[in-house]
Amino acid sequence: MDAHIIKKIQREGAEALLNVGVSLPLRDFKVPFRKAPLRLRLTMKRPTMAVQIQIARTWLSVGMTLEEFEALDYDGQMLFLVNHGKKLSRMIALTMPHWWLPTRVLSWFIRHYMKWDYQKGAFEKFVTLMGTEPFTTIIRSAEIANPLKARLSHRKKGS
Repeated sequence: MDAHIIKKIQREGAEALLNVGVSLPLRDFKVPFRKAPLRLRLTMKRPTMAVQIQIARTWLSVGMTLEEFEALDYDGQMLFLVNHGKKLSRMIALTMPHWWLPTRVLSWFIRHYMKWDYQKGAFEKFVTLMGTEPFTTIIRSAEIANPLKARLSHRKKGS
């Protein structure tokens, strides 16, 4: 297949994933007087632009590229967790609609009740899908419609 077509399919898949959301399981909770454990899930949704800015600011404070993160071995992952675990859980928490819960509390909940495999997968697959590509068309159209930009088609008035 052509590389352009593959990229388009991946972009459409990412858009669908961001619109529908990703449901992540938490650890099962034992509830008194109930046979089956309570299974809670948190759903990651497409964040707003303000939240995307917060996520980008947090990721840039880590000082690592995605390729470097994916190339980490087990010891490197553990070192990453020690140094940046709170930031990782904060970025995951920011992608969840949490009008009823502050981000700090939700990120604490993620750190304590979500398995590391799910946190790592959510970070790699979901948080990194939010690039700046959708904004390039907006910036391009704003640049074209800029009223302060000199137009060559207009005649110069006066002498």
